[in-house]
Amino acid sequence: MFKLARYLKEFLPHVTIGPVCKFTEAVFELIVPLVMADLIDVGIKNGDAAYIKSRGLILVLLAALGLTFALICQYMASAASQGVATRLRDDLYHHINTLSYKEIDKIGPAAMVTRVTNDVNAVGQAVAMLIRLVVRAPFLVVGASVMAFSISPRLSLIFFGAMAAIVAVMFPVMKATVKLFKKQQTALDGITRITRENLSGVRVVRAFSRQDYEKGRFDEEAEQYRRFAVRAGRINALLNPAIFIAVNVAYLLIVYFGGSFADGGIDGLTQGRVIALVNYMTQISLALVVVANLVTIFTKAAASSARINEIFELTPSIEGGKSSPKTDENAPAAEFRDVSFSYTDNENALEHISFTLGRGETLGVIGGTGSGKTTLANLLCRFYDRTEGEILINGADVRDFPTEELRRLCAVVPQKAELISGTLRDNLSLGRDDISDEAMQNALSAAQAREFTDNLSGGLDYTVLQGGKNFSGGQKQRLTIARAIARNPEIIIFDDSASALDYATEAALREALKAIPAAKVIISQRANSIRHADKIIVLDDGKAIGIGTHLSLIKNCTVYREICLTQYSEEEINSWIEEGAHE
Repeated sequence: MFKLARYLKEFLPHVTIGPVCKFTEAVFELIVPLVMADLIDVGIKNGDAAYIKSRGLILVLLAALGLTFALICQYMASAASQGVATRLRDDLYHHINTLSYKEIDKIGPAAMVTRVTNDVNAVGQAVAMLIRLVVRAPFLVVGASVMAFSISPRLSLIFFGAMAAIVAVMFPVMKATVKLFKKQQTALDGITRITRENLSGVRVVRAFSRQDYEKGRFDEEAEQYRRFAVRAGRINALLNPAIFIAVNVAYLLIVYFGGSFADGGIDGLTQGRVIALVNYMTQISLALVVVANLVTIFTKAAASSARINEIFELTPSIEGGKSSPKTDENAPAAEFRDVSFSYTDNENALEHISFTLGRGETLGVIGGTGSGKTTLANLLCRFYDRTEGEILINGADVRDFPTEELRRLCAVVPQKAELISGTLRDNLSLGRDDISDEAMQNALSAAQAREFTDNLSGGLDYTVLQGGKNFSGGQKQRLTIARAIARNPEIIIFDDSASALDYATEAALREALKAIPAAKVIISQRANSIRHADKIIVLDDGKAIGIGTHLSLIKNCTVYREICLTQYSEEEINSWIEEGAHE
């Protein structure tokens, strides 16, 4: 938690004024038993109505002043706690957005959601308690003990004995629960992950009638969370009974010995002073209950702070260059030089890949599932950093480009079409604010999307629901293609982005893409989607086993020919070879 204390600097007045007000309220509260003792020993004993009224007015004044200071402190605590939580949440979210895919994969999206929401709220609650009660509760315990000692040194030993017994229980409980709260928050990550997966994949779950299975997964995670919560709750439950047992025993001893001392005139005790001692014991008991709750709150906050700091301690493995590198207008648009990459230290996802992509050319990438096609696209855009070799864009190393400049040069149409909530214009202008409506319409035409967007009410201002749920799969793919084209990049990567399109629409899209001057990388499972590319790379288990044109690969690359045979007949393939021979 100390690492997050820097967020309190901005709210230093709140952190200062709030505890001072609460301290003042506690002082008034400590005065009340003394006033009550005088009221009993003087006013009631002597039947002095005027004295009783004067002391009564003092009690009302103390209550009013205490309430005023308490309200000021409450305001300061609320402002500081919500302010700290907001700043912390903003910084955490900003830091997450600086992380590369590698760091995000390490923590997991579900765990990050929990930390940005639940864990930050726990820290904000701890800040509020810090201002409101951290000063007041210990001061009341110490102050009431001192006041009791001033009234009767011998009876005050009862106070110290009760506090020692409570502290002896409190610290072991705190030590035991902090580990359980960490496990509890980890279990909450699992609940968030399963809920996120289930809601995002609700159509798949229902299509395969897996509702009961998903309920079972959720119940298992929820049960694990419950077990940790119950174990932590059982241990915490020891605090309040232990406090009340110690306090009630102290009550009995104070009344018993206090009555004896008052009857015998020992320590100058009177009935009013015995009542004051009982009131001080009550104040101590209430303050210790607050301390016990503070232990629980700060234990949770400590566990949450550790989880938040775990994200802050992650440093992005990919950082862009400080300034634009020197490029060569005569160099290829993109070039891989003996590139290898590994997600882990055990096995390469890509090995020794080399190719060049000229300006305006089209590169096709094909291969079986898990062959490394998407990995190649991620390396070109530098979502991951290559392990070996060089990757160049316009003759400059991708590591030398500032991240924003690299993202302007390369546009990606991802394998899974994703739209953001907002309007159609918001989606098409994503990443650039200077795209004109005409450029958006031209991009929609090239992506073969005008056939349905022209019929939308509001046109470019048509509302897009979260995730683009008001569009079909094919429509979302065409919109994401239009989004990439509208940015006017130098390289466009289509990562199996036409899988939901019918053959006629895909053919029209290929024809429209020819007019786009950008270099294009088309990743596909369909041989027909890439057969007209200037160059095709065939990947198999992370290795480039063939590079060439469609016809040369059919003749010379067994794997490519086998892929084509799964989609076309032997006669069609032979006819392609014959056509190539006549050209």
